[in-house]
Amino acid sequence: MDSYVVFGNPIGHSKSPAIHRLFAEQTGEQLTYTSLLAPLEDFDNCALGFFTSGLGANVTLPFKEDAYRLADRLTERAQRAGAVNLLSKLADGTLLGDNSDGEGLVRDLTINCGVTLKGQRILLLGAGGAVRGVLEPLLEQQPVSLVIANRTVDKAELLAQAFAELGPVAAAGFDWLTEPVDVIINATSASLAGDLPPIASSLIQAGHTVCYDMMYGKEPTPFMQWALEHGAAVALDGFGMLVEQAAVAFEFWRGVRPDTAPVLKTLREQMAAS
Repeated sequence: MDSYVVFGNPIGHSKSPAIHRLFAEQTGEQLTYTSLLAPLEDFDNCALGFFTSGLGANVTLPFKEDAYRLADRLTERAQRAGAVNLLSKLADGTLLGDNSDGEGLVRDLTINCGVTLKGQRILLLGAGGAVRGVLEPLLEQQPVSLVIANRTVDKAELLAQAFAELGPVAAAGFDWLTEPVDVIINATSASLAGDLPPIASSLIQAGHTVCYDMMYGKEPTPFMQWALEHGAAVALDGFGMLVEQAAVAFEFWRGVRPDTAPVLKTLREQMAAS
């Protein structure tokens, strides 16, 4: 049977096997999908070992840049992102790398959550690989402005310069910003440590600003709690992004697009009950 995998370290928490199992049931595709703990110092050999028989892999932290270097060919968006979260073995045995994170984020925001991005003022928190992977799809939505805020401003400035040709993108320090924005996306890992990015609550326009955390959990993340306490119109987690980027991968491998809505509903119910 065709086999697929998600690589990460740690990986035990991954919902990807459950997501792809539901996709396979829904579409009637015959496949296996498991998780694999890759050694921190030896991702390449672990991945190449899997691909002796496996057909495709998702790649999560901390291996997205390793996967970028391992791929024999890259899609244009993976090239620009400098990171790969999706590997596919082609007919000639070579590996194609793609990055579906940004498409997953935009689909979750616009389709699942009904958020308009065109003409909006977007604030993106962080300047790591997660940000790099979503900048192009966000700018394709034609926001009026997109500001990358980061503790180390130099990193944000480098990203803004790298993506400047795609739209109105600028860099800032966390403490430079006070004026309200329409959408705040937290792409830092602060929520994993129970922390918050050090930004002003005045960035939230009460009843209007949409706040989105790329992290997720059974309970609202610290960023989501902070957003609601300061009057955000809505605070969303990144679980929908995870499911949507998985759907991109599934279609990439199998040529059939799964319906994400029932999968999201099932898994959220399971998380709430666990």
